[in-house]
Amino acid sequence: MEPYDSNFEDSIPVGCNVLLTDTNRWPSPARLAIRLAKAGCNVSAVCPRRHPLLKTSVVRKAFTYSGLHPLESLIRAIEATNPQIIIPCDDRGVDHLHELFARAGGQGSAGNKVASLLEYSLGQPESFPIVSARYELLKIARELGVRVPEMSRIGGSQDLEGWQVNHPFPWVLKADGTFGGRGVRIAHSPEQAAHCFLEISKPFGAMRVFKRLLVNRDPFWLRPWWNNQRPAVTAQTYIQGRPANCAVVCWRGEVLAGIGVEVVSSEGTTGPATVVRVVENPDMMLAAKQIASRLGLSGFFGLDFMIEDGSGQTYLIEMNPRSTLLCHLPLGPGRDMIAPLFAKLSGQPLCDTSSVTKNEMIAYFPQAWHSKSKFLESSFQDVPEGEPELVQDLLRPWPDRSLLYRAEAKLYDFAATIAKRRVPEHGAPEL
Repeated sequence: MEPYDSNFEDSIPVGCNVLLTDTNRWPSPARLAIRLAKAGCNVSAVCPRRHPLLKTSVVRKAFTYSGLHPLESLIRAIEATNPQIIIPCDDRGVDHLHELFARAGGQGSAGNKVASLLEYSLGQPESFPIVSARYELLKIARELGVRVPEMSRIGGSQDLEGWQVNHPFPWVLKADGTFGGRGVRIAHSPEQAAHCFLEISKPFGAMRVFKRLLVNRDPFWLRPWWNNQRPAVTAQTYIQGRPANCAVVCWRGEVLAGIGVEVVSSEGTTGPATVVRVVENPDMMLAAKQIASRLGLSGFFGLDFMIEDGSGQTYLIEMNPRSTLLCHLPLGPGRDMIAPLFAKLSGQPLCDTSSVTKNEMIAYFPQAWHSKSKFLESSFQDVPEGEPELVQDLLRPWPDRSLLYRAEAKLYDFAATIAKRRVPEHGAPEL
């Protein structure tokens, strides 16, 4: 299959029309929108109400994301903005675009145009089911010679028992379709492994769905609850070491630029980073180049790694097939992802940009501020300049504005305390 319709680019008006999608209320899409606009792009967005994107001065058109009818939200935005490229900013948004591609194939010329746009934006369609499945992605990475932990699919108690024969604890259990550290558990015993597996593999219950609906104001989970969907679970051997990650932008399988970092501080053991240190790690960038080439990818993606204590070996543990926290940062030639992307979209020569900082330590805003990281003073604080309304919005996280959320958080803390007293090794329940 050709990477995209050869006539597609001819239909794009002068100027780079970019459509961002985010189904959460993450701060990073707003940062990406600002950089894209400064580069010369016309930025539009599909996002929930009161999203940080709507607090920027650069988003020209905004369309409300519907958790119940997500594909209709996307189609409406595509028809209104005629984007040259779509950039997903969260994992659920990636799944929506893949689903839209599958639907568009049977809808005549209009559907073919949408399918061509998605292929142009994301890469070869054959890669779509791979990038969203942890096991399949790591399997391909291993075939490419990338170092990955031992792993296995887990479908039930028999698989857990079989895995235990040759793999000592601790283990890492991960559920597909989760992000931000959710759906990841570290097990130190057979009993804990069984508990964690049941916890992350069970379909959404009615109480959790209505909690997300009322507290988080997110109706999306009504769909998987209604369909009784169960996520696939993968077990990995635990790599004792320090977390690291890289982000890249690529075009038809070629990596154009990228940044590698080691995590200095994060939100919990498996949560997202708040402060990172920029590093040169050839293994991380080589893995990104090999995966991009093998899968024919376009757009942004990130890879998460563990650097093993003692040996210093770099292990790939998962992929984020979307833009990540690093993607907007201009850190000089080869480390500025927006400049080469704009050059590809516009057909203009690549203009190298200078680095926004010489400090190797980067404190993500507002994450590092909310966590009150001890590394704030010694880090470059990535505060969006010239966007006071966005800054104020990010300093007050969306969930904190809900009385129901604050009440739920207190209930969660109480339940976690009780659970730790009763079954310490199991950890807190997921509400």
